[in-house]
Amino acid sequence: MIASFLLLLLAGVPVAFSLGLAGAVGIVTGLSPAMLATLGTNTYNSIAKYPLIAIPLFILAGLVFERAGVAARLVRFAQALIGARHGGLALVAVLVCLIMGGMSGSGPADAAAVAMVMLPSMTRAGYPKPFSATLIAASASTAILIPPSVALILYSIVVPGVDLRALFAAGLFPGVLAGLALLVPAFWLSRRHGWETPGEVERPPLGESFRQAIPALFAPVLILGGLRSGLFTPTEAAVAAVAYGVVVGLFLTRELDWRGLWRLFGEAATISGVVLLIIALAGIFAWAGTMLGTFRNLAEWLIALSDNGAVLLALIMLAVLLAGMLLDAISIYLILMPILIPVMQHFEWNPVWFGILLAMNIAIGQFTPPVAVNLMVTTEVAGIRLEQTLGWALVFVIAMAAALLAVALFPEIALWLPGVLGYNL
Repeated sequence: MIASFLLLLLAGVPVAFSLGLAGAVGIVTGLSPAMLATLGTNTYNSIAKYPLIAIPLFILAGLVFERAGVAARLVRFAQALIGARHGGLALVAVLVCLIMGGMSGSGPADAAAVAMVMLPSMTRAGYPKPFSATLIAASASTAILIPPSVALILYSIVVPGVDLRALFAAGLFPGVLAGLALLVPAFWLSRRHGWETPGEVERPPLGESFRQAIPALFAPVLILGGLRSGLFTPTEAAVAAVAYGVVVGLFLTRELDWRGLWRLFGEAATISGVVLLIIALAGIFAWAGTMLGTFRNLAEWLIALSDNGAVLLALIMLAVLLAGMLLDAISIYLILMPILIPVMQHFEWNPVWFGILLAMNIAIGQFTPPVAVNLMVTTEVAGIRLEQTLGWALVFVIAMAAALLAVALFPEIALWLPGVLGYNL
């Protein structure tokens, strides 16, 4: 089953169909051809889950905020706060990506919105396009950590008993830490190469830019505040985010019209369809692997590699990093979690902390070639080749890996906030 999955991937078959076909191969060869009758049931059961409604809604919310002119207003406000200095625009890019991550929950959407606004300004200030594109792609990867994260929603569904509110709270400080880790080399490189000479970049008026940014700044407050207060569940928070984004785009920024909103519905449906198709067909793979004992055997093999939990955790992180360089977060969770859950339980790792470590690792993969979905978006906007960013990508990979190591060594970075808020850990 696993061999057929890898062969299908190498042959260029999309991940969703590779998972479904490999599951069918496992059923035919290891169980009975008559068990193929379960394909429909397993496909339906995989997506017939109420929390999954949040995924297409947060995808739609991210698209609405992106087209509502939110990123441009956040950039102006951040520029007004920071002013013109060496590395000032780099700081603006990281800060805006962190705030946008609190609205979209999607790295590629975050990268596209910020790159469209920031790249022209950074290029005029003397930043090389490969550096700017890589910095924005890396910063946008924090969207997988900053709530609301689509990947963390799926993790809470795949891993039984994990409180999504605890995951959202746990991702906040590691997400900010990752942003700060990226900012250190960006700021140092800017000063070393003399990019963005003070006085060359216009500083917008603070009061006016703050007034225009208020609707954007309120969006994360609405989502996280509503969750903390119990006003709505995570799924209802997605509905609130969409409704608020529509109001902002249509009536406040007025950069969105009804025809554009209708097109966004279609675009969100297309993206959501791809995501849910992967989840649906992965159900066949998961059911076949469970019935065949594949996942149990692989978990036992992993546990037998070392009695030292730290050593095994390092090996798992390395494997997830390599997977993140080739696959998206949703596919990684669906493929690896059935194997990793028994390992996590054996070593008694906290599932919330472990989920954040996986998310940080996958975030690194989002801007690490050869696939690097975020980097593909920003290089397309910048009009450069992906190969031109390799050196810069390595710098930011090392920086974010340092943040990942800090969270691994000090779990309280992730677990302190959900513990204080009283969520189930």
